[in-house]
Amino acid sequence: MTRVAAVDCGTNSIRLLIADVDVTAGTLTDVTRTMTVVRLGQGVDKTGEFAADALERTLAATDDYAAQCRDAGVEAVRFVATSATRDARNRDEFLDGVRARLGVTPEVISGDEEARLSFRGATSVLDAGHDAPFLVA
Repeated sequence: MTRVAAVDCGTNSIRLLIADVDVTAGTLTDVTRTMTVVRLGQGVDKTGEFAADALERTLAATDDYAAQCRDAGVEAVRFVATSATRDARNRDEFLDGVRARLGVTPEVISGDEEARLSFRGATSVLDAGHDAPFLVA
C-alpha cells in the first residue's frame, strides 16, 4: 500500500486528496479530502497577473496541505494547476512558491487534460451498472 496525494489548484479553489493506493488490487482508498476557496484567479482576466493577496491565500493553503501530507506520511504528491495559472504572466512566482512548500514541480495542465481529468473524476464514482455515454455538466 502506498500513500499518495493529489492537489488540484483551479481558478477559485484548491483541493487536496490523500489516498492509499493498492497497485496489486487496483484500489484507491480516500484518507483525506479537503477543499479551500482561495480565488487564485481573482483579477487575472483584467490584469493578466495573479494578485498579491490571491497568491498569499493560495500559498497559505499550500502550506497547510504540505503539513497534512507530512503528517499523513504521504510518499508522492502530484500538484496540477489549471486555467488561471496557464493565463497569468507571473505564474512562475506561484509555481516557485508551490515547489518550495511541497518539494514537487507543479504541472500546468492543458485545457484538454483538465477536461479529461475532470471527466475521470466525475465518472469514477459510478458503478459498473452504468453504461456509456455519460454527460458531465
